[in-house]
Amino acid sequence: MRESQFTEVCDRTERKDERVKLRNIKTGQIGLTSGCTMEGETIQVELENGQLDSWEPAECEEL
Repeated sequence: MRESQFTEVCDRTERKDERVKLRNIKTGQIGLTSGCTMEGETIQVELENGQLDSWEPAECEEL
């Protein structure tokens, strides 16, 4: 995910309360965004099994 995509996903998640569906390209896991950490540039996701995780934008693609 490019910097501009990261910013867009975070804007949709944080400002519009939209949960964006992402896939982690390293692990194949799928999750919905639940927040972003702009300082550390990570995306907090809720996985399909309900667990929470934090992914780096380079590991993510929007579904």
